This record gives sequence, C-alpha cells and structure tokens, in this order.
Amino acid sequence: MPMTYAYTAIPDAAVPRAASAVFQHLLDAYASETNKVVSLWREFTHGDLQFRPHTRSATVEDVFKHQLLSERRFFGEFLGLPEPPAAEVPPPDHAPEDYAERLRQLALPRLSFLAPRQEGWWLEVVPFFDVRRERIWIFWRRVLHTAHHRTQLAVYLRLLDKKVPSTYGPTADVTWEGADPTQTIQAASRK
Repeated sequence: MPMTYAYTAIPDAAVPRAASAVFQHLLDAYASETNKVVSLWREFTHGDLQFRPHTRSATVEDVFKHQLLSERRFFGEFLGLPEPPAAEVPPPDHAPEDYAERLRQLALPRLSFLAPRQEGWWLEVVPFFDVRRERIWIFWRRVLHTAHHRTQLAVYLRLLDKKVPSTYGPTADVTWEGADPTQTIQAASRK
C-alpha cells in the first residue's frame, strides 16, 4: 500500500525530467523534501510562531525564515541559480501557511533551472563559504540542512502536542493499512 499524504505541495507531475537520467534523483529528492517541510509547517498555527522549547532555541518563525533565506543563499550564492532579492524571500503575511506557500513558490523555479543541467555543471567545483566543493555536494548539503530543521520542527510539534505528519512512513499520529514500520528486529531482518 503506497504512502498517501493529506497535502502535496509539488505533485510528481510538476517535477521536471532531468536532462540526464542519472540526476533525476536530485530533482525528486528536492521536491520530496520540500513536500515534507511544507506538510510539517502547515501543522503550526499563527499562535505557535513564537514558540520555542528553550530560551536559547529558535522560535518556529525563526526556523521558517532561516529555511527560506538559507535556501536562497545556497541556491543563489553557492549553486549559481537565479534567486529573488533576499528582502523578497519571506512572505508578506506571517502565517504558517504563507511561509509554506512561499517555500513551494521558490522551489518550483529551482527545479526548472536544475532539470537541464548536465554532469559538468553538477561536478564543477565552486566556492562554498570558505572552501570549494562540487555543486552536487553543495546540493546534498542543502537537502541535509533542510532535513535537520524539518526534524527540529517535528519535535516542536510534539512538544506543542500537535499532530506530526507522515514524512517517511507512519507516525504516532498518521498511519494506514499496510504500513510496515521497522521497529522490531523481525522487521529489520526482512530482505
């Protein structure tokens, strides 16, 4: 039984085909991660935006803004994609659904830009902060950075006693018939 999601920001049909099939997984992974983040952000309410579990922790809204602005920096400064000016990145309205929609809006042209890139572009070594890395390495670093903050906000949802949406499989809040989480040695032993 396939996983189903209550909301999909970027449906599979909207993900362009990579010019080189070997790079399709990059587009699929970025669209999938964006979908996961958007689903998570949509669980917050306006009243949750200033929540932080500790005085030294970022607020929910801080994480939203950081995600949008740091993606803009990674894709613009380090990968060389055309990006809007930083001041235009945060949404004008400060509601979780506005942040989620802005993330989706910014992801779509990135997918279109990345789709025709060939191997030489992905493997080119470019500046990354104070070092140099291949673009493909920077891309995966971005996806991992996004997953880190998505997980951070999943913990915030749990602390707020809110539903944690499914991202990789069933959660304590979302499951379906045929879901097969790997929580036992028996399940992990299957081949």
